[in-house]
Formats: sequence, structure tokens, C-alpha cells
Amino acid sequence: MLTILGFAMIATFLVLIMMKKMSPIAALVLIPALFCVAVGKGAHLGDYVIEGVGNLAPTAAMLMFAIVYFGVMIDVGLFDPIVRGILRFCKADPMRIVVGTAVLAAIVSLDGDGSTTFMITVSAMYPLYKRLKMSLVVMTGVAATANGVMNTLPWGGPTARAATALKLDAGDIFVPMIPALGVGLLAVILLAVVLGRRERKRLGTLTLDEALATGTVTESETVLVTAGGGGDPLRKGTGGAGTGNAAPDDEAAEEDAAGDEGFKGLDPHRATLRPKLYWFNAGLTIALLTAMIMELMPIPVLFLLGAALALTVNFPHMPDQRARIAAHADNVLNVSGMVFAAAVFTGVLTGTGMVDHMADWLVGAIPDGMGPHMALVTGVLSIPLTYFMSNDGFYFGVVPVLAEAGAAHGVSPLEIARASLVGQPLHMSSPLVPAVYVLVGMAKVEFGDHTRFTVKWAALTSLVVLCAGLLFGII
Repeated sequence: MLTILGFAMIATFLVLIMMKKMSPIAALVLIPALFCVAVGKGAHLGDYVIEGVGNLAPTAAMLMFAIVYFGVMIDVGLFDPIVRGILRFCKADPMRIVVGTAVLAAIVSLDGDGSTTFMITVSAMYPLYKRLKMSLVVMTGVAATANGVMNTLPWGGPTARAATALKLDAGDIFVPMIPALGVGLLAVILLAVVLGRRERKRLGTLTLDEALATGTVTESETVLVTAGGGGDPLRKGTGGAGTGNAAPDDEAAEEDAAGDEGFKGLDPHRATLRPKLYWFNAGLTIALLTAMIMELMPIPVLFLLGAALALTVNFPHMPDQRARIAAHADNVLNVSGMVFAAAVFTGVLTGTGMVDHMADWLVGAIPDGMGPHMALVTGVLSIPLTYFMSNDGFYFGVVPVLAEAGAAHGVSPLEIARASLVGQPLHMSSPLVPAVYVLVGMAKVEFGDHTRFTVKWAALTSLVVLCAGLLFGII
């Protein structure tokens, strides 16, 4: 019964948010509360929620101060050269911009933290997508999938969990997987090319160099030359409020009236710029990321100290500090609220025993004849299970059982561990991953829209990694 109710709870949640019948926060709270009562454990709901909140409180604290920190870095102009450089490199071509999003997300993912990756990627790319009226779900989908492939780094979490659960060396798990993960990253780049070409076809041919040469626009502006000769042959792209999905011509007036809100990141005259402190801010950011990779302190503590230092040095006057905190309070509230709401979902899922029963049922459903192919089975199961479960639940609850079943048929625990990493591209878009709320929150994209767009591409990327692992004899 708990197995059925567990799957039903997850399915109900996903259907309601994808159909936009409930907001993610409301669904994360009310759906598990209802199912907790349904399984006859309503009296323990408070305990489950408190336990879930306690487990996710450090993550919420990290996200709160990380948003403030990177928000201040955006305000003072740390990422302005990156945005201008990407704009010139991409030549305002949607295909190059989408590919640039994938490459940037993959590079920044080397720090091993998804939230930081999404903050930096969205900070750099959001103005371009808004200015050119590109679909923002393309940005969130590509960034999440690229980060999912890179999330398999030994310091990223899943590999370390698999190594701990099976008492293996993380290097022995990860290093042989590099060719397969490389193929997965190439698949993400190819996906970015396909999606970028689709955006180019929808929007038209976008150019920049000719406009700069003739003085039609300034360096911080972008030109849209419509394809097919219809409409104005030369139109300045403008950003506006909303989700940033397709912005057809009949919405242009509304977008213009909303102002160039999305492109403020490149305003060369904003009062918050601190050009004299640029290298201090760059050094502080590098030091912060280095300390995070080296695990010198817990990540929430690092971002708390970094945010306090950044505010104090860049805005020494109290009114300015309050203004900066207030400017980013909206993002902080949305993301932290989502994390604490997710704590209700995970708390009920774990506390009622639904996760354990779901895992046992799935493992028990594997036919005996599949024993010699348990690595393949693990890879296939990792795709849905890491989406519906936390990494802790999967790697510490399910993977050891799969490894034991595989060992009975001569399958190495190393093969099981490597196969368990396959589902990470999809995992990074799971509603149980706090970082995804940073991504959709900063990009102003509905979580349901992101889910509906990304799941199929991320699952396909996971299958590519699995097939590459099998082809290379790694899995």
C-alpha cells in the first residue's frame, strides 16, 4: 500500500504543477500532507516536517546567502565583462547563445555545486535571452542538463555517495567513466545546437557586427534582422517581464512598455557599479569557490561570510547595504520558501516509509534472468529513481541492494557504482533538488514549464551516457 501511495503522491504532485493547477510551493506542502493523513500517520506529520526542515535548513541557508552574494556581484559589475564577451562571441546568434549556455554551465560546474553554477550561468546569460526574446526554458533546460552530466565529479556528491555506500574509491568509479561522460557532454552540446537552430528559425537571423560598424546601435544593444523579409528589417530586441518564452510580434508593444528590465545587467551607468573594486570582487569570488571545492568550511558558512564581506566592502554605508538586501529579497524568499516546502515533501516521503517500500518493490520486480545484467539494470533504474528520490535515498538505500544482487551473479560493485551515475542529467531537474529552484527562480521560469520541456531531453542524455558506457565496456 505504501508503495502505491508513494508513486501516487509523486505522480499527483507532478501532474498538478505541470498542468499549473497548483503552485510548486502549495503542491509541495499540501499533497504530502494529504497523503500522510491517507496512510494513517497524520499525527506524525509535524515530526516528519520538522525532521525534513532540519535536514534541508543548511541548504536553505546556503541558498539565501549565495543569492545575496552573487546578487551583489552582479550589482557591482563582476559579470559584465563576461556578458559582453559572450555577446560578442555569440554574435547575437541564438544557436551560439544556447551553445554558450551549455559550455558556460559545464565549465562553472567544475566547482561541484549546482546552485552556484545556476546563479553564475543565469546571471551571465539571462540578459541575452531577454534582449533577443529567446525562450528561457531553453536556457534552464540546457543549463540543468549540462550541470547534471558534470555533477558526477568526485566532489559533486553522487560519486562520493556511491563510493561510500559500496566502500569503493571514488577515483576508481569516476575515472573510467570519463569517456562516457564526455559523450554525454557532447550530447548536451549537440542538443544546444538543435535547440539553438530552432530558436534561430523562430526569431530570425540575428546579427551584431554590422550594426556596430554602422553605428546603428551601441555596444550593449542587439539587433534583430527578421528572416523572410517580413516586418521591420531591423528591430532592436527588448526584454520584459514574464517567463521569456516565445514573444511574438503582437506582444512586442507590451514587451517594450515593460521596459528593458531583463538587460539591466549591462547598464554601464547603474549606480551600484564598483569598477575600482573589480579585482577585489573577482579575487573574493575565486577564493570563495576554491574554499568550497577544498571543503575548508561548510558551504553555508562560506557564503554567509562571503556575503557579509562583499556587502561591507562594496557598500560601506548602511542604507546602501539595506537597499541591496531588499533588492534581492524577492529571489531569496522564493527560493528559500521553495526549499522549506520541499522539506515537507521529502520529510513525509521518508518518514512514512514510502521511499523504502518503493525501492524494495522496484528491486523485487527485477526478473531473476536479469541478474548477470545488473549493471545495465542499475543504469536504467537510476534515471527514474534519481528523479523521484534524493541522491541520499538512492545511493544509500537502493544501490547497495542492487550491488548485492549483482554480486550474486558475478557483477562487480564498481560496475554497479558507475552505472548508478547515469541518471544525474535528469536528477538535476528533480523537484527534490533545491538548486533547480534557484535556476527557475532567477530565470523567472515556471517550474512546470521547465519540467515539461527538460525531462525528455535530460532523460535522452542519460540514455546516451548509458549507451556510451556499455559501448566502451565501462558498465
